[in-house]
Amino acid sequence: MKFRTPTNRNQSGKRKAASGNSSGFTLAEVLAALLFLAIVIPAAVEALHISSLAGEVAARKGAAARVADRILNESLVTTNWNHGTQNQTITDGALEFRSTLTSENWPQGNMQLVSAEVTFTAKGHDYSVKLSTLASSPTSGKAGLQP
Repeated sequence: MKFRTPTNRNQSGKRKAASGNSSGFTLAEVLAALLFLAIVIPAAVEALHISSLAGEVAARKGAAARVADRILNESLVTTNWNHGTQNQTITDGALEFRSTLTSENWPQGNMQLVSAEVTFTAKGHDYSVKLSTLASSPTSGKAGLQP
């Protein structure tokens, strides 16, 4: 039994000449692509690192603002803001915050500027959030927020 092997023939039945064109990439194209990847991948990793840091700092700033608001409100309700500068460490979940409560005279009227500054650390850097409000001096008989 004889088998016929296929040959390259065109429509007219003549053999096609072997062409020098082949589908593939040249060495220069492969090297250019590798060079491009060598530049893009480190830049993309650095961008992800920066966005991760920004996200963590933003989340902690939000938590620090809530802590500062809570400290400011509690101190105004209990009128303990007129005892000079007060420092404390507050734990909120797994996060630790350092706070400073200060009061100073307001130039107009019988008012005090009460400020709560909360400091926290994210990725080895210190950040802070500061909230302030005006309160009437306890000597005037009224304590608390002024409209």
